[in-house]
Amino acid sequence: MAHRSGFVNIIGNPNVGKSTLMNQLVGERLSIITSKAQTTRHRIMGIVNGDDFQIVYSDTPGILKPNYKLQEKMMKFVRGAITDADVLLYVTDTVEETSRSEDIIEKVRLSGIPTIVVINKVDLTTPAKLEELVAKWQERLPDAIIAPCSAKERFNIEGIFDLILERLPEGEPFYPKDTLTDKTLRFFASEIIREKILLNYDKEIPYSCEIAIESYKEEATIDRIQATIYVSRSSQKGIVIGHKGEKLKKVGQAARHDLEEFLGKRVYLELYVKVNEEWRNSEGQLRRFGYELE
Repeated sequence: MAHRSGFVNIIGNPNVGKSTLMNQLVGERLSIITSKAQTTRHRIMGIVNGDDFQIVYSDTPGILKPNYKLQEKMMKFVRGAITDADVLLYVTDTVEETSRSEDIIEKVRLSGIPTIVVINKVDLTTPAKLEELVAKWQERLPDAIIAPCSAKERFNIEGIFDLILERLPEGEPFYPKDTLTDKTLRFFASEIIREKILLNYDKEIPYSCEIAIESYKEEATIDRIQATIYVSRSSQKGIVIGHKGEKLKKVGQAARHDLEEFLGKRVYLELYVKVNEEWRNSEGQLRRFGYELE
């Protein structure tokens, strides 16, 4: 049997469960998951290998209208995902409003790339409403395969995997067979810390924060990590730290717990908070935080 290899890019609006689907397909927790929009900022790859196939999944930021340079870079990841995919997964759900993504849907329709429309969260609707949704998406993207699922409940994950495998082109692996992702431990450390900020703060705080890993030292039984949380305004620094440092301590404890689970070893984590008012609109700062720039 010929070997199959390809890039499977996952796109869609915020809050439709793209990251949950990605993690289920890869079998590892690579993309952070919260109920808040703009959870994913980077394009994150997860690689699945079999004896005769390699699937390179790519989770992209949710579709949005950019308000500053950071969001422009996030949307660049989305547009790139449409042009360099072997298979596209367009993820929607049973309740989302799709008006903000009309131009992206049109690009998908015209791309000629084999597309699977994944209707997520089917556990939250009725069979009759799901049938209507399937018909609507089939009309909008007549060449696509429509695949209902519940990523949270793992319903039809194997079915989606089979649909992907059927559409992969023949080819040799792009990455060594033991590779799980293209990201570094520093990247995952920063993402886990950012996830805890998303979970522990409200309003604009999570969207005003970015993480820089200042130091990462791997030892035999423990990894020692120093990280800085950058905020956009001085007033936000006090909110992130909290009364007597309690808020920051809570974030650090939760992040350390998940890092130890992710790495399978002890972690010593130090967190600092600094103000950088222009980081979301600064080309230099965005490069520092790992955003691809033209």
